[in-house]
Amino acid sequence: MAQKTFEQSIKLLERIVQELEDGDLPLEKAIKKFEEGIKLTKFCSQKLDETEKKISVLLKNSEGQMTEKPFVPDDEAVDD
Repeated sequence: MAQKTFEQSIKLLERIVQELEDGDLPLEKAIKKFEEGIKLTKFCSQKLDETEKKISVLLKNSEGQMTEKPFVPDDEAVDD
């Protein structure tokens, strides 16, 4: 299988979800589609985690200079 991008994986995952929601697939094919969807979900989640680690937020300090700080999601922020 060729390496898929995040965007390609999301589109394929959306297509799989639609096929499963339609309910027209035989059970064995539906199970295979579900398994494929789980793999795509894990891939997309991994890509998002990798990307989150790379994000930095640029902020101006009191002197008006730009400083770089690691990105911390709101749900992980610790109040000082």
